[in-house]
Parts: sequence; structure tokens; C-alpha cells
Amino acid sequence: MTNANRLPADILKRRAVVYVRQSTQTQVQTNLESKRRQYDLVNEAKLRGFRDVVVIDDDLGRSASGAVARPGFERLVALLCAGEVGAVLCVDASRLARNGRDWHHLLELCGLVEARVIDLDGAYDPCRANDRLLLGMTGSISEFELNVLRTCMLDAKREKAHRGDLRISVPIGYTWHREVGLGLDPNLRLQEVIRLIFSRFRELGSARQVLLSLRAEQVHFPRPSDGRTLAHFDWVPVRYRNVISVLKNPFYAGAYAYGKSGKQMTIVDGRARKSYKHPKPFDEWDVLLRDHHEAYIDWTGFERNQKQLVANAYGKAGDVKSGRGGRALLAGILSCAHCGRRLSVAYTGRIPQPVYRCARFDMPPKCMSLGGSRIDAAIGKELLRVVEPMAIEAARQAEQMHMGTLNEQRRIVELELQQAQYDATLAERRYAACDPDNRLIAAQLENNWEAALRRVQSCQTRLKAVDTPATDFPTPDFSAFAEDLSAAWNAPGVIMRVRQQLVRALIVDIVADVDESARVVSLTIHWQGGQHSQLCVRKPRSGEHACSTSDEALTIIRSMATRWSDQDIAASLNQMGMRTGQSKTWTAHRVSFIRRVRDIHAYRSAQKDGEWLTMFEAAKQLGVTQPCNPSPYQGADPAC
Repeated sequence: MTNANRLPADILKRRAVVYVRQSTQTQVQTNLESKRRQYDLVNEAKLRGFRDVVVIDDDLGRSASGAVARPGFERLVALLCAGEVGAVLCVDASRLARNGRDWHHLLELCGLVEARVIDLDGAYDPCRANDRLLLGMTGSISEFELNVLRTCMLDAKREKAHRGDLRISVPIGYTWHREVGLGLDPNLRLQEVIRLIFSRFRELGSARQVLLSLRAEQVHFPRPSDGRTLAHFDWVPVRYRNVISVLKNPFYAGAYAYGKSGKQMTIVDGRARKSYKHPKPFDEWDVLLRDHHEAYIDWTGFERNQKQLVANAYGKAGDVKSGRGGRALLAGILSCAHCGRRLSVAYTGRIPQPVYRCARFDMPPKCMSLGGSRIDAAIGKELLRVVEPMAIEAARQAEQMHMGTLNEQRRIVELELQQAQYDATLAERRYAACDPDNRLIAAQLENNWEAALRRVQSCQTRLKAVDTPATDFPTPDFSAFAEDLSAAWNAPGVIMRVRQQLVRALIVDIVADVDESARVVSLTIHWQGGQHSQLCVRKPRSGEHACSTSDEALTIIRSMATRWSDQDIAASLNQMGMRTGQSKTWTAHRVSFIRRVRDIHAYRSAQKDGEWLTMFEAAKQLGVTQPCNPSPYQGADPAC
């Protein structure tokens, strides 16, 4: 050691700190020579005359870019501030810092306490101008080197992604093949489950309804059991995030997507902190290559699914939500002819009835308000009228869809049974290969074998249940539905959600307008395929409610009132199966009340003007016997 490199005695009395750092855990495990060279600086410190040498290796596996907290570096700074450090030893400046802030802060502290910075090339005194200039340039070069390396790596990675060759992590259902690249997972059971999710969403239009239907059928979804390699799976009951992740991922539509999320930078305690996995808008993705690999659905279907999911979640203008049940048939499909807004649904009355209203909290007052009962009934009749010519073909397709659903269920259960049988066979082989005297292992293997056999039995039971439908739910007769669409529409087992889905399958949108002077609601129906039709519905007067007497019953009362008594009219209405507005049977008192309210003239006896005769007078003139207790059911007339 030359005299120029010798350190003052007061510096040698302090501690020498050897700072050891590597950027990643992979470097810690694989770059063993770099780590060994850094620990060898302890011998270098002793050769220079230091007796007290401290090694700080708390930052192994941590980056020095400034975005990650480094407890080892903070400990070094604390020792410098206490004046206990005489020299800081490192292999090169990049080990101490890769950003100018930490580097110049360290040099400033070393200059204040007159500590030296030592590397394999020599010792530097930050108090001297030349050494300070050299150290500053070294730190700047280290920071620049990091930026160059990062830029080169990211550019190469991005270019590879633009070609679709970057092997990024792929969703469940795909795997990277060594020869052919990205392709479908060879597990047929896994493929069938993913295709089942897409088919159910196309049928139901709601991710939650897909989840409920799959849970009702006890469908399982794979969960990786070996980290991110996707080589082994544990089959668990399907969850909502499984369904939504499949529906929203463009990989299943054959598109290679890269850069779907970004990073955000925040300042925490004076340091930059990066956070990742922040989703970016669809049009800001870095790479999107369509038709890149084999798909589960086409791109058109993927875009349609995204629009449906957005409409279900937010109900934006121009979007129609999927049918979600309730009492309103046209919920979310009616729009205002004046402002174009979607009509919301409210329920009013002692017996809640739907009312369509054009009103929003953040917009001007409502344009219109419509009672839902009459409009729903009118649209239902119009729908059946349009479908009636195609009823037979629709029934045939419905039967095919029903059989397809049953085949899907059977296919899923069969694949699950095959998997369970393989697991049971594997458990049996493992148990047979075990030494029977090793009871610690044999007992566990026996339990695993028994559990696998129970899964096989459970799958066989489910398969038998699929092959033998329950007697409580017989196979629907689709031919009978085609013959009587009205009965099928009003069948007790048909829930409102099914009717709403049928409406959305045939109708794109309905524009409603109200003519208050004529008390008429005009409905413009936009059918699927581009056809339009008009439908007018009478708007009830003020005070008129949904429990009013039907027009058919009023017509019969008017036609019979002048020739039959109230009791006879009530008997006729009851025999025809008609009910009052409150779904009650008719009585003479109720018929009389309706006549008074509707201004219908009461029963009158025959006038003595020669045109009409009573039954007694007619029998006397004809010389016949008067019939006893004439009844309208027997076809007898009250007069001749």
C-alpha cells in the first residue's frame, strides 16, 4: 500500500462498514460469485488497518433504484450520522445506490464526518474536490447504466410481445407448448367447463345467474395447486370471480393481449413508491393481436359479452340490462320518446304494482309516468301474435336447446367421473406400493384411497340423477307449447325472468310516448332484425286502477242487461270463468254495482207494445205449457 492510499489514524479507529447488496432474489441464489466478492471486502478493510469491521447485508434481494425500501442502507446512514463510520466499502457505486438522491445524500454525510468511500480501485475522500467530482460522476454513470439496461430490456420485451412470441402468463384453459406455442389445455374436462360458462352467459345474460345455475348443478372449477405453472389443479366449487374472469379475458376469444394494466407512482415518506396491476382502458392496451391462437368464442361474441356486462353493472344510456325478474316485464327496455332516457320502475299501491317513470335525480323533472300492468299485457299479446307463425319451429329449437343443456350436464359429470376414477386408481397404486408395516404412511394413503372412492361414488350418483330426471319436474311438452302459446306464456311455472329474457331475445328497444288529450300510450317496438311496429294502449283515467273489470266482462253485461236479471248475468259470467277486477266470483249485488258505475240500464220486463211478450203471455197464445224456472244455460229466451 502506497503512502497516498494510507488512511489517517483517527479514521482507522472507527468502524469500517462493508455494504453487501444484490438486486433480486434470483441473483442471490444464482450469482454466487458476486456475493462472494462483496463479502471478501472484509479482508480488504482489515488490510487497510481497520480492526472493527461491520457487514450490512440486509438488502440482499432489494433494488437500489429508489422505489423499494432498503433497511440496510438506512442503517448505514444512521451509523454515518452518529459519526461511528470511518469508511464505507463496496464493490462499485452501483451496489450502494442506483439513483442520484441516495448516492449524493450518502456522499454528503461521508463528507461531513470525513469518512472514506472504498472500492476495489482505491479509496476516495468526499472532502476533496477531485474525489468528490469522481464519485459524483461514478454515481451518475451507475444511474444511467440502470436506465439503459432497463430500457433495453423493456424494448426487447415489448417487441417480442408485438410479435406474440413473449411467453406471458396465460389464463386457465391455455398452456404454452414447446413446439406449437400457445394452445388449448389438453384437459378435456377443463375445456368443457370454460365452454359451459360462455354458453350459459349467452343463454342467461348475467354473470351472477351463470354462477347460480352452475352451483345448482354442482359444477366445479379448477384452481392451480402448483403456483403459476398451471400443471396441476384442485377442483373446487365454482365462484363468482371464476365466472367473471373467464368472461372478461380476451385470451378466450383468441386474442393475445399485453399491457392490460399499468403502474402508478406515489411519494411516501419522501420516496417514490410504485404500485402495479392498475387496469387500463381497452383502447390503451399495449398489444392486442386477434386470431393469435385457438379460441373458445369468436371476437364478436367477446365484444357482445363485454357490452352486456357493462350494461348489467351500470345501465348506461343505450344499453339494455339482462332480465332480472321482478314484476315488471319491460324493466330496462322502455325509453322515453321526449328525452331518450330509460324509464325506471317503481312499485306503488297496497298491492305493489309496477309503474314506469321517466325521472332521474340528476336531471329535470319526469316526462311521463305509465302504469305497467296494461303495457306489459299488451306487449305480451303482441309478442305472442308475432311468434305464433313460427311457433312450431320455435318449439323444435327449444326442444333441441333443452336436449343440448342435458347433454352438457351429462358431459361435465362424465368427465368428472373419469377424473375421479383416475384419482382412485392412482391412490390404489400408491397404497399397494407402500410397505404395509409402515403404518404412518400406509394409514394416510388408505384414507386418500377411501376419499377418492367416495368421490367416484358421488359422481356415479350424480350421473344417475342426470340420466333419470326427477318425477317432480317432467320433461316439458314443447309441441303443446306451440299449440297454445298463451297457456305457455301464463303457465304457473314460468317466472318473470324467463318472460323478460324472451322479450329481450325478440325486441331491441321500445319507445313510449303519451298523448294526454287522447289518453293513449303509443309504443314503438324495435324488433330484432330492424323491423318496427306501432302499438297503442289506452291510458287509464285518474282513479282507474288495475283491479277494474275487464272489457270482455263489461261487453257481456251490456249485451245481457236488458234481457236478463242481475242474478242470471252473474251465473253466466261465473260459468265462463270470468272474474271481477279483484279476482272474485260474480254475484247479483256485484253486477248491479257495475251497472250503476258504468251507467248500464237494468233488466226491464217486456213492454206492452205488441213487439215483446212475456213468457207467460207467449205460452198462453201458443197454447203450450210454460217451462219451470227458465235458465239462460238451457238456451231459453225470456220473450218471444
